Amino acid sequence: MCGLAGKIYFQEAGAIAPEDISRMLDKIKHRGPDDSGVYVNPQRNIGLGQQRLSIIDLSPAGHQPMTNEDGSCWIVFNGEIYNFQALRDSLVKSGHKFHSQTDTEVILHLYEEKGEKFLNELRGMFALAVWDEKNRILLLARDRAGKKPLKYYCNNNFLVFASELKAFWGEKGVLSEPDWQAINHYLTLQYVPSPLTGFSGIKKLPAGHYLKVDLSQKTPLLELKRYWQFNFDNQLNLSEEEWAAIILEKIEECVKARLISDVPLGAFLSGGLDSSFVVALMAKNSQKPVKTFSIGFEEKDYNELPFARLIAQRFNTEHHEFIVKPQALEVLPKMIWHYEEPYADSSALPVWYLARLTKEHITVALNGDGGDENFAGYGMFPVYQFAQKTYKKVPCFLRSGVVIPGAQLFNRLKRNTFSERVERFTYSFEKPGDLAYLYYVAYFTPEQKNQLFNNRLKVELASSLSTEELFQQICNESASPNPLNRVLYFNFASYLPDDLLVKVDIATMAFGLEGRSPFLDQEFLELTAKIPFNLKVKNRQTKYIFKKAAEGLLPKEIIYRKKKGFGVPIEHWFRGELKGFAQDTLLGSGTFLHQYLNRDYIEHIFQEHLTTKINRAPQLWALLTLELWLKQFFMNYGK
Repeated sequence: MCGLAGKIYFQEAGAIAPEDISRMLDKIKHRGPDDSGVYVNPQRNIGLGQQRLSIIDLSPAGHQPMTNEDGSCWIVFNGEIYNFQALRDSLVKSGHKFHSQTDTEVILHLYEEKGEKFLNELRGMFALAVWDEKNRILLLARDRAGKKPLKYYCNNNFLVFASELKAFWGEKGVLSEPDWQAINHYLTLQYVPSPLTGFSGIKKLPAGHYLKVDLSQKTPLLELKRYWQFNFDNQLNLSEEEWAAIILEKIEECVKARLISDVPLGAFLSGGLDSSFVVALMAKNSQKPVKTFSIGFEEKDYNELPFARLIAQRFNTEHHEFIVKPQALEVLPKMIWHYEEPYADSSALPVWYLARLTKEHITVALNGDGGDENFAGYGMFPVYQFAQKTYKKVPCFLRSGVVIPGAQLFNRLKRNTFSERVERFTYSFEKPGDLAYLYYVAYFTPEQKNQLFNNRLKVELASSLSTEELFQQICNESASPNPLNRVLYFNFASYLPDDLLVKVDIATMAFGLEGRSPFLDQEFLELTAKIPFNLKVKNRQTKYIFKKAAEGLLPKEIIYRKKKGFGVPIEHWFRGELKGFAQDTLLGSGTFLHQYLNRDYIEHIFQEHLTTKINRAPQLWALLTLELWLKQFFMNYGK
C-alpha cells in the first residue's frame, strides 16, 4: 500500500523539478510512512513520486519509483497484486530478469510484454502510473472494483495526479472552486459520484478505467477507456446446492490469496455475516491464531461486540475489542481533511476509530466489504422486489385513490420514521422504471432539494446533468432487462467505489494500515454476477444463497440475525451533544451554505428532528459535513 503522485507538462521545457513532486508527497505521507522516492526527467517534463507502506519485500529493492533494466519504463504503484507470483514465473520463462520480490516489478515487466493490455492480467487492487519513455506515453490505471483511488487535474499546460487530491490541490494552475453539480449529486447520494470530486476541474479516474496520455504527437492525446465491466450477461441455472458449494470454494481461494504478507496480518470482525465468513476461512487456512479486531459502543443498539466475540471464540482467534465513545467534534476536522470530498456516510466514524486502534497491532487487515453488493444484502432489495412484483400490480386507480392518500394520512397522524418511510414508499414507486429506487433511498428527494436550493444555486445547476439522469445512465450501463439487477449494478458501479471503498481506504491509509477485501476479487465478482437474482433475494430474505453457503461454517445465530450495518447514534447526537455545535454551524451568521441553500428549510429540518420522532439525522449530517468541508477547503485552507 502506498500513496503516489506525479506531474507532466505538455510543452513547457524543463518546468518539472524534484521539489514539485516532494511537495505533493508531503501531503500524503500518511499513506506510506516507510519510504519515499522521486523520479524526475526534466527533458520529458515528467515527475513521479511515491510514499511506500512496505508489505511485500521489505528490502530497499522494493523502493519506488521503480524502473526496468534500461530505464525506459518507470512505475509508481499503490495496491496488491495477488497473482503476481504466477505472472512472475511466466515472465521469467519469457526472458525477463527481476531484481526484487515485489509485485510492482512484475507489473512493470508485464507492461513491457503486453502494453496497455497488461491490465487484463492483474488480479488485485491497484492504482498505478507507468511512464513509457520510448513511446512517450503516460498510463494511469485503477482496479476493477475501485478499491484504490486515483485523482487528477488536467489543463492545456499540464496534468497532475495523486492518490489523494490534497497532494496537488492549491498548486499553481489548479482550480480552487467548489463544483456545485457534484454537490447536487452528493445531497441525493451522500457521496460524490465518479468522475466528479466536488472540486471544479478535478476528477476521479473511474474504477475499471485507464487514462492514456500520448505525447508522441505534436498535440498531446488523452484517451479515457474502460478495460473491464461488471455485467449479468451469463447467468447460470444451477441448483442451490451447486451454487453454495461453488461460492464456498471460490471465496476460500480468494481469502487464501490475501494471506500473503511480510508484515503482521489480521481481520476486522464486526460479528456480521461477511466479516465472520472471512475470519472462519482465515482460521481454516492459517497456522497461527488469526488476529481479529472489533469495535463497540456504549449505546446498546449500536454495539455488536457479543456477536464478534462469538465468532472469535468459535475460531479461537487472538481477539481485540475496543469500546469507544466517538468524539465527533474532536475527529470531524481530521476526517474532513482526510476524506477531502463531500462525504456523509456516518459509518466512517467507527471505521476511523477501528483503523486507528487496529494499526497498533498489525499492518494488514482483511474485511468483508463487497458481500452486500455480490449478494444483494441491503434491506432495500426485498422492498424493491416487493414493489416490482406486487405493489405495481395494484390497479392505478386504487393506488392513487386509496393507497397513496392512506399513506399520507398515516404519516400526518403518526409522524415517525416508519410513517415517513411508508409515505416515501408510495411516493417513490409511482416513479417510472429505475428511478423508483433512487427516490426511495435519496437523502434529499428532488422535491426536498427544490425547497433546499435557493435561486442562485438553481440557476447554477440549470444546464447541468441532474442526479436522476446520472443514475439512469449508470443503470443503463448494466444492459440488463431485470430491474433488480439494474439497481444492483448501480450499487456496484457507484455506491461501492465512491462510498464504501472510499470509507475504508481513507480510514485505513490515514494510519498506514492496508485493507484487503476477498469478496471484491474480480473472479469472485464475475462468478456472483452469474447467480440469478431470485437466489440472492428469496422469500424476502437477502443474501439467500450466500447464507446457504455459510451453513456448516458459521453458527445460525450469525447467519440469520438481522442486519445492523456499521452505524453510530447520530440520531441521538443531534438531540444531545451535537445539537449546539450543529445549530451554530448550520444556522449561524457565518454559514457558507446560506449563499446557496435556504436557511429556513435547514432550520425546518432541524426542528422536525428535534420535535418529532422522524429521524432527519442523515440529512443534517450531510449538511453539517458539507459546511465543514466548504470551510476547510475553500475558506480556511492555508490558514
